[in-house]
Amino acid sequence: MMTDRSNLAPISGAADVEAFPKAAHIPHERTAHGDTFIDPYNWVRDKESAQVQRLVREENDYYQARTAGFDGLKQQLFKELKSRIDETDMSVPTRMDGYWYFVRTREGLQYGVQCRLPITGPDDWDPPQINVDDASGAIPGEQVVFDPNVEGKGHDFFRLGGLDLSRDGRWLLYGVDTAGSERYDYHMRNLDDGHELPEVFEGIAEACLTPDGKWVFYTLLDESWRPFAVKRHRVGTPVADDVEVFHEGDARFWVGVGLSFDERNVVIGTSSKTTSEVLMLPVDEPEGEFRAFIARQEGVEYDVSFACFEGVGADGSDIPLALVYHNAKNPNFEVDVVDLRSHEPPYALGEGTVVAVGSPYGCERGNAVEAGASGKRVGTPYRNGSNPEIMQNARGLGIEGISMYRHFVVLSYRCNGLPHVAVMPKRDAQQDFLAHRPWRFRELCAGETGFDVDGQVGSCEDEHLYSIAVGGNPSYDVPRLRYSFSSYTRPGELRELDVDTGTSRLLKRAKVHGGFDADDYREHRVWVRVRDGELVPVSLVWRSDRCESMQGCTDGVDVLDLQPTQPSDGISGAPMFITGYGAYEVSSDPGFSVARLSMLDRGVLYAVVHVRGGGEMGRAWYEQGRRLAKRHTFEDFVDVTMALQRAGFADPARTVANGGSAGGLLMGAVANIAPQCYAGIEADVPFVDALTSILDPSLPLTVTEWDEWGDPLHNKDVYDYMKLYSPYENAPFGPWGEPAGRDESGRSDGECGGEIEAVDMKDGAAARIYPKIFATTSMNDTRVLYVEPLKWILRLQSQGVDAIVRIEVDAGHGGTSGRYKQWKEVSEENAWCLNVMGIDR
Repeated sequence: MMTDRSNLAPISGAADVEAFPKAAHIPHERTAHGDTFIDPYNWVRDKESAQVQRLVREENDYYQARTAGFDGLKQQLFKELKSRIDETDMSVPTRMDGYWYFVRTREGLQYGVQCRLPITGPDDWDPPQINVDDASGAIPGEQVVFDPNVEGKGHDFFRLGGLDLSRDGRWLLYGVDTAGSERYDYHMRNLDDGHELPEVFEGIAEACLTPDGKWVFYTLLDESWRPFAVKRHRVGTPVADDVEVFHEGDARFWVGVGLSFDERNVVIGTSSKTTSEVLMLPVDEPEGEFRAFIARQEGVEYDVSFACFEGVGADGSDIPLALVYHNAKNPNFEVDVVDLRSHEPPYALGEGTVVAVGSPYGCERGNAVEAGASGKRVGTPYRNGSNPEIMQNARGLGIEGISMYRHFVVLSYRCNGLPHVAVMPKRDAQQDFLAHRPWRFRELCAGETGFDVDGQVGSCEDEHLYSIAVGGNPSYDVPRLRYSFSSYTRPGELRELDVDTGTSRLLKRAKVHGGFDADDYREHRVWVRVRDGELVPVSLVWRSDRCESMQGCTDGVDVLDLQPTQPSDGISGAPMFITGYGAYEVSSDPGFSVARLSMLDRGVLYAVVHVRGGGEMGRAWYEQGRRLAKRHTFEDFVDVTMALQRAGFADPARTVANGGSAGGLLMGAVANIAPQCYAGIEADVPFVDALTSILDPSLPLTVTEWDEWGDPLHNKDVYDYMKLYSPYENAPFGPWGEPAGRDESGRSDGECGGEIEAVDMKDGAAARIYPKIFATTSMNDTRVLYVEPLKWILRLQSQGVDAIVRIEVDAGHGGTSGRYKQWKEVSEENAWCLNVMGIDR
């Protein structure tokens, strides 16, 4: 029996094919490697045409009409979200040079206001106590540095690209984007009198100001939005006289510029997805020549920062150091500390003292580190004599960076699918360095305890799935370390650690109103054994008294296998919101969301699938979900969905999937591969016409993306592989080999909501089988052009699929600007998801 979804959770009534906006079919041939694809909607690329603008209006009108039936739910969700947040609030002040900087938010204002107070003296390291309810600039000495609510008047979209200040606090360099295009106009302002200098750097990527306020270095964008060159500007002179100081000729590389942490050098970083290089120029030689710290090596990524061990040289002098982070020897990176007294430049990757090294297991280049490493499972425990004791036997170990301050050292790494931070006093690091022994880092724990309990990996005892990160430490001289913590069920905290004593002090915890009690909610990590035997981590979040199917989930349920559907014992699976990303080695780490509470309170099970292609388990996890291994990303997501449904945790008829950007590609692929597993799919700015985009090097970002997806323009194998999964041309059902739940004839095995028989597309069967689709996009998005989701929706609508799209006219890849606008957007999106699940209040 074919699954009929037409009666599941109607959205203001079932879709009426005749009511869909009418879009012309104008055949356009895309030919590559002897293969031709006929695209009927390529004409929508003409953004300025009256026909396209009319279609955008009609699709937006159709979206409004189709969702009008649950306007009350949208408004209720917005009201709940707004009522739980302190609309008038402020950040904890952070000291930079001679000022404490902080951000105020005021009820009714869209944007936070940047403010500052002068320090009381050089030893003033305790943040000042400021009344949250005071108006910006109201207390003695307080100065408004930048107010987007004022600066952005008259603009529907306003985004601050960056702020940079001279060391004396007099000069402000700031960039703004008023279209969502991610091309920023940078200006300079004298904060003493508010006077703006005449020079403007228009349509650039970023800029930095030298500490003396006399020079600006900025990055240019080419026609495909690639930052490709750096120019130097002397403050007070015409921009037309600026000099290009660096030009990147390789179209795979992106260029960035900024100051080193110690502010002694202007640093240019140029990198592709697989290779990087760092060039440096002393700030006191602004008209000098940039030089590479270590010459570029194809396939090698590195970064470098500088510090010193003060007063421990043989004559009481400082030992100058370079902290080098690279993957020249180990694909999961290592950190080397180089004594710069050892020899004159140039330096080489791999020299110096190894402080930490990642696991080679499962990595493409793993065998070069350890025989047989590439063939091992990513989660195999790893030991290395160079590593601190807390890292021994870590699973999926990846090194993410090191920072050295005057009083302490911080190491960031990943293991067991979560981020970790380790710390140690600087004097201990000096001793270990001089003694040539592993450094005695201790794991930084969330909450009151400060340090780990017994020095073993993952020994911080906490039932929560947490994210922990270092932040708010811009000064080398800061005496205590600030770090942030959050979990799926605990609001974010900013804490301060005395590294010598291990004492952790709470500086701020986000307030959640409306009767929120963290103990009402549960979070749990399960590992699903997917079809190739790999264990994929999954984060589950639910409200304990509203999700009956999850009772007992935390009692020893750590691994789920793809097994036949389990008896329900009379308990139906919960409605489930399941999300994933899986690209660019980006990790979907735990974090608190106020908007999510409204879904959990309505009995929804929230699931995050940490699919391959992300970085949760280190470099190998990424490599196994990119290029010609991309199918793992899709299969992981589908297999996890099926496992949760078969275990009785989730109901297929009330399962909604979500992903954005590259995660939107994931959504489009799983909709084609396993439509029977999902009642609805929300795809935000989805990369759904991937093959067309990656074939066109004139489009923004295309050439830089070849390292991620492969190069289908010059490689037929890549073309053939991408054509199997690219959602647009395969919708509503694609040719992907052996999709989940189907045999060779295309029939389903009956799981995830029933069988799929051979489909005659002429009879409108797609509308009865395919999940409901909600896509979002923005006309000024330069990362995923509006063309992709719009074409995808048109193709689905032409087959009778219940598909709608919301198109922002004044926004970019990140959606609209302003917090109230963003709250309304997420409330609309969550209302649609709940409606599909059959929850209407």
